Amino acid sequence: MMKASEIKENLLNNRYDNMFIDLYEDESLITYQNNRYTKAIEEFIKLYDDQDIEIYSVAGRSEVGGNHTDHQHGCVLATSINLDAIAMVTSQKDIVKIVSDDLDIDEININDLSKRDDEEGTSESLIRGVLSKLKEMGYKIGGFKAFVTSDVLMGAGLSSSAAFEGLIGTIVSGLYNAMEIDMVTIAKVGQYAENVYFGKPCGLMDQCACAVGGLISIDFNDTANPIVNHVDVDFSKFNHSLCIVDTKGSHADLTDEYAAIPIEMKKVAKFFDKEVLREVDENEFYENISDIREACGDRAVLRALHFFNENKRIEKLVNALTDNDFDMFKKYIKESGDSSYKYLQNVYSNKDPHNQAVSLALAVSEVVLKNHGVCRVHGGGFAGTIQAFVEDNYVEKYKNEIEKIFGKGSCHVLKIRKYGGTKVLG
Repeated sequence: MMKASEIKENLLNNRYDNMFIDLYEDESLITYQNNRYTKAIEEFIKLYDDQDIEIYSVAGRSEVGGNHTDHQHGCVLATSINLDAIAMVTSQKDIVKIVSDDLDIDEININDLSKRDDEEGTSESLIRGVLSKLKEMGYKIGGFKAFVTSDVLMGAGLSSSAAFEGLIGTIVSGLYNAMEIDMVTIAKVGQYAENVYFGKPCGLMDQCACAVGGLISIDFNDTANPIVNHVDVDFSKFNHSLCIVDTKGSHADLTDEYAAIPIEMKKVAKFFDKEVLREVDENEFYENISDIREACGDRAVLRALHFFNENKRIEKLVNALTDNDFDMFKKYIKESGDSSYKYLQNVYSNKDPHNQAVSLALAVSEVVLKNHGVCRVHGGGFAGTIQAFVEDNYVEKYKNEIEKIFGKGSCHVLKIRKYGGTKVLG
């Protein structure tokens, strides 16, 4: 450990530049990250005085394929990105105190980790849920005080909540468990906190992608032991950039829309006396569509159809990348986006059909990109972001055109990050 002021001095003298290049995969971000970390340390000192600190980071994520398949025990392709949540941390007895940017989060006493109904939907619930589950699993827990800042966009499909959950788990792993809690476990703990304490049904993809890091395929057939495989590919050789466009729509008040997707898919599974669609024979599904319509409704049928096709697409996407066939990869990305739009129907909320920022972003992207890239809905959907793979020499044009509609800074040109949850310093 070093004093916060020592680390600040090192930052001001650019002693961590190589570390930042390794962590964020982009030399142009060195100045930004130096300034960001320096400001975070200054905030920590202002809040807690100059103490020995450790620094932790957990990445945001981008879903590449497998839109809404994880909660049906399906397959996904996802990657960590070079936007992250970072924490300046020091240990203390019994009390967890976190200040996050402009948000002053209530203290949590580690001796009282029972679920509180009045905390549902809050940062406090996520902290309490992560600590509770880690303790239940036999890991050491303890208090700490931290200043947290994040450049993972809130409510924009980059999994700001999963990054926060992963950050809490990584801090506990580092402070009290010698960084020996594996990242898949931290991901599962984050999912538990979000499901049980926060009150939002979600799969495990977001948490895995944020915590594990790199480009990964995940098979959730056995959710207790998901199969996580790194896809060893250098994206830079394909001369395409990953662009995430923030349409400025919020995910707030959309829990019912998200919840309806797994509910309807599971309703179709139940028609066959199964729990999830992964257990349903696809041929039987098609043979019984008429009866399923009557029992479950048309939208449930369409969403199930999306699942079967999207689940098979993951292997095709991975094979295309490993075969260095980027044109085929883009073809499957477009198919994934079209399926989400037409069958899954998660591009806008039926509660508010006049606001369709995601639909508009996709439509304009197709017009602007032509044959220079592909786009798809990104993450949970309904609001937030779209994803585009754009030829490097066309990125500037795409960025300029899309930002005319959604504002300056709405198009984020990102890198795939090899680290998920990690101890940066300390």
